[in-house]
Amino acid sequence: MKTLLFNLIFCLVFHGISYSQNKSYKAPLTKPIIFNDNTSIAFSSNELNMLNEVYGSKLKSQILERPTRILVIKEILRNRVIVEEVSDPKKQKPCPMLSEIPLFDIYVSNLEREAVFEPENFNPLKYNFEFHNPSIQRFRVDNSNYFITIKPQHYNK
Repeated sequence: MKTLLFNLIFCLVFHGISYSQNKSYKAPLTKPIIFNDNTSIAFSSNELNMLNEVYGSKLKSQILERPTRILVIKEILRNRVIVEEVSDPKKQKPCPMLSEIPLFDIYVSNLEREAVFEPENFNPLKYNFEFHNPSIQRFRVDNSNYFITIKPQHYNK
């Protein structure tokens, strides 16, 4: 009887172990990022100033020597971040304020927010935005009618 019980338990355990090892794992497919044509153009002096403000002495090692990061940064600066003024209160939807977003001060510890918001000089790289978020993000600039929209990295489908 003990032998029969032992054999039965052994078979059940062995079957469970072998079954769990046969499950195949399929990694989720990642979509390639489609970059716009304007990412093939070199950084402008204004873009280089934005990068230098945020990355400081680490600019070369963290961005300029990494071709993929160069493309991603160009895509962010040129295509994915939109600053627009929305004067009509009916079109102003509630969203987080820019002041709620922490600064991206990993490389430049004395990075500061602008005292006055100038949309033409806005540097989105200064803020710790979730640039890899799969959905559209929207933020309001404090005490203004300006809104910042960040498109997801897979907006070009």
